[in-house]
Amino acid sequence: MIKGQKQCFDVLRKIKKDDDIIWFHCSSLGEFEQARNLIEKHKSIYPNNKILLSFFSPSGYEIRKNYSYADFVVYLPFDTIRNAKKFLQLSHPKKVFFIKYEFWYNYIRQMKDIPLFQVSLILRDNHYLLSWYSKWFDKQLKNFNYFFVQDKKTQNILNQLGYTNSIISGDTRFDRVFQMKEEGKRFDLIEKFCDNKKIFVCGSTWKEDELMISKSINNTKMKLIIAPHLIDKTHIDFILNLFPHSITYSSLNENNAKDYDVLIVDCIGILSYLYNYAHCCYIGGGFGEGIHNVLEAAVFGKPIAFGPNHKKFKEANDLLDKGGATMTENEDILKDYLNINENNEEKYQERCRICKEYVQNNVGATQTIIDLTKKY
Repeated sequence: MIKGQKQCFDVLRKIKKDDDIIWFHCSSLGEFEQARNLIEKHKSIYPNNKILLSFFSPSGYEIRKNYSYADFVVYLPFDTIRNAKKFLQLSHPKKVFFIKYEFWYNYIRQMKDIPLFQVSLILRDNHYLLSWYSKWFDKQLKNFNYFFVQDKKTQNILNQLGYTNSIISGDTRFDRVFQMKEEGKRFDLIEKFCDNKKIFVCGSTWKEDELMISKSINNTKMKLIIAPHLIDKTHIDFILNLFPHSITYSSLNENNAKDYDVLIVDCIGILSYLYNYAHCCYIGGGFGEGIHNVLEAAVFGKPIAFGPNHKKFKEANDLLDKGGATMTENEDILKDYLNINENNEEKYQERCRICKEYVQNNVGATQTIIDLTKKY
């Protein structure tokens, strides 16, 4: 990250004075997924604009540094007055979009005359902007032209701070996952592995998830696809030893695809499409820092399960409240989840319907943002 930040200004010097720059800033890969549909929609409407995409985290930059819709991709240097002035002088953006909850004090302070928008913003009651020590900071929010927020609570918090220039547009990730579903990507070898059987797809799993899953699948006839969050050799070998009769995706071929009950996906970039093959799903991360993206499974109308650390994820809590998702604290709950989805058709179809309708009812944030920022 530090090395990448040092290269930032060399990249920005390639921007011409007459380039119309639209700047999107994402902290990491998750925020990029919230920006992606907006970037691509913007590029299709304004093809002559140049897209500047910045990241703070290597997890975003290293994976998306060659993103085809961006003309310039950089690390955002640390939030100092000098860095902010230099960055904006070299990039001279016409519009700026910060994604989810990016508040960079000095950069914001330097953008008094540049249209600035916060996209898919979500705040909670304990957010630092509401604390006594942040009064000096939240005054800089007046430089935002608009806040596009995910829910009413966030809008109320902004109102409490004195900012009424917000609209509940929703989460742009709904548009992204819906677009991916519509792409309809297929994988011949994986379809051969599935062999018309019911499939339990476990995505973005960690060791704790995998241990629980291994203790829960003895009584199911479903085949299992595991796409772990980490795909280094040590972790893949751990999963291979944990699940007898398993094979990696890189070892799969026409001759052996039907011979195994467990498929371990040892590559990145395809998980989002694999949920289409699922009968039901499990989303990893709930025994660590937090669950991963549940919408990628929900868009296909599949029941979802995940671990206990889900409180910070609105869509997970929404689906729990509606009955489309299940929180699994241990293998007994996961066994019950699998049993119901495999053997109780009425309950299974109800969960499918809830997940599918939840996504369908929440698409459209991208178009709302495009429409309301056209005048800028």
